[in-house]
Amino acid sequence: MPRSVDVARLAGVSQKTVSRVLNNEQYVSTEVRQRVLAAAEQLGYRLNNAARALASGRSRSIGVVSLGTALYGPASLLMGIERAVRDAGYALRVVNTVEGDPSGIAGAVESLLEQGVDGIVISEPIDEGAEPVRADVPVLVLGAPLPFSAPRVVTAGVGSDELARAATEHLLDLGHATVHHVAGPQRWYAARERLGAWRGALTARGLVGPPVVEGDWSAASGYAAGRRLASDDDVTAVFAANDDMAIGVIRALMEAGRRVPDDVSVAGFDDIPVAAYVTPPLTTVRQPFDAVATAGLQLLVHAIEQPHEDLPPAADHPVELVVRASTAPPPRTTPGRGRATSR
Repeated sequence: MPRSVDVARLAGVSQKTVSRVLNNEQYVSTEVRQRVLAAAEQLGYRLNNAARALASGRSRSIGVVSLGTALYGPASLLMGIERAVRDAGYALRVVNTVEGDPSGIAGAVESLLEQGVDGIVISEPIDEGAEPVRADVPVLVLGAPLPFSAPRVVTAGVGSDELARAATEHLLDLGHATVHHVAGPQRWYAARERLGAWRGALTARGLVGPPVVEGDWSAASGYAAGRRLASDDDVTAVFAANDDMAIGVIRALMEAGRRVPDDVSVAGFDDIPVAAYVTPPLTTVRQPFDAVATAGLQLLVHAIEQPHEDLPPAADHPVELVVRASTAPPPRTTPGRGRATSR
């Protein structure tokens, strides 16, 4: 592979001049710049990150701490982060953590710092009861803020609270007396946000939330929750904290003879690709993964490259409620008997 010294020799300049040209620095004449670029193209030379680090004092790399999971939400957010990092002209370093490891985030951050990253992204954090994490580079937290000691901590939310509130209010606006909730595991900050938003939406209407059924994000746990809810004739609306659990709830309700949405309406969260093709197609709220990743990375890069300047205002992300056939007004009741009838 050609090296910078080879480019310098062919162009008739010093290695420092090659570095300045390829890092797009000033104080290089147009003629010299063109000569260096022509030599680099002729040799097929690519500027590597180590050379950039020597020239700029930065590695041009951003580290990501991500929960090692195939769940749709975290995986989609990680893909959005990867695209945003590369679009910003940085290299990506990813360290996965394992749920249940109290030192997972701290260990992952330490590993990334040893690789010399310029900034760190914490994606989909889970409360592991860990001590505050220290970092000597700017940190972007996507989701609820964690206790961090860093030169600058930037937060960018995925809007879980607003989206969960929209799903709950949609069911209430249809006329349901209340909405039951199948929550995600409460060590996840995202699950806590969705539960809090569901409860807040009910409180705003003067309602007390019914008992919560907690799942683990899987369709199987949604199915188990659906079997419990199916035995209660008063249940007419369910908001599940993700689409997989919502699909499990629908399967259990229909097996129990509770029609969706004629007897029970079900709404989910995420808008996974299959949500539009299940029976019935699932009403859900769509997470703006790419928009959040892009906006968050812009703030992080600003903190890296302009550490003494104020951050630009955070971007607002619209709430996207995707209404499909799994939600409808509640069933009518036979006067004096309290039993539902078909619409």
